[in-house]
Amino acid sequence: MADSGRQRILVVEDETNIASFVAMYLQKAGFEVGVASTGHEALAKAGSDSPALIVLDLMLPDLDGIDVCRRVRMGSDVPILMLTARDDDVDKIIGLEVGADDYLTKPFNPRELVARVKSILRRSTTRRTLPEGGTLEQGPLRIDSGRREVTVAGKEVQLAPKEFDLLWELLDHRGLVLTRDQLLERVWGYTFAGDTRTVDVHVGQLRRKLGEACPIVTVWGVGYKVATEPKAAHASRA
Repeated sequence: MADSGRQRILVVEDETNIASFVAMYLQKAGFEVGVASTGHEALAKAGSDSPALIVLDLMLPDLDGIDVCRRVRMGSDVPILMLTARDDDVDKIIGLEVGADDYLTKPFNPRELVARVKSILRRSTTRRTLPEGGTLEQGPLRIDSGRREVTVAGKEVQLAPKEFDLLWELLDHRGLVLTRDQLLERVWGYTFAGDTRTVDVHVGQLRRKLGEACPIVTVWGVGYKVATEPKAAHASRA
């Protein structure tokens, strides 16, 4: 059982030296740490230990991290930070699609890992305070913060939590350019120089899912914005 006042982190990593390294830094940061070296062991500990967050390696000797993440998500919304040894957006996108909250590419700075763990936990315990019942619209796109629903021409589109938050943030600041660092701070809660590709991957996912209805415009060398429509877009707050 976790000590009183200490959150438990489950580190799923088959490379012993990396697992020990990560565990040491997390323990120094005040967390209780459990370690699993296989996917099946991870699933068992995720169910029995009730971790506050899972650090999950993509490459495991039995089940891969994608499969573990998918199975965990069938019965739990525990935050998951996925580790990938390949700097490949495909892996990151698949991980986010099956429910990972964020990813970190190896090799990584252990201080950044600890910072991301703290940020994810902070955001999971203190949910983004979107206006209850608020809605934003742009063309055929409608986003409802109370129901956390997104529709295009009345048809619902399933978004991951951070995709939803990112879309809301950009729509809520329609006409303004937000830098990647600003979006990392506002949507992910990072107060350090994080990997801005996290933002790019999520924008790519929004464009794929929303198609032509996606209102996000790239401002090269700066960040992203939602252009103001010729007609005034409707925005209401409860």
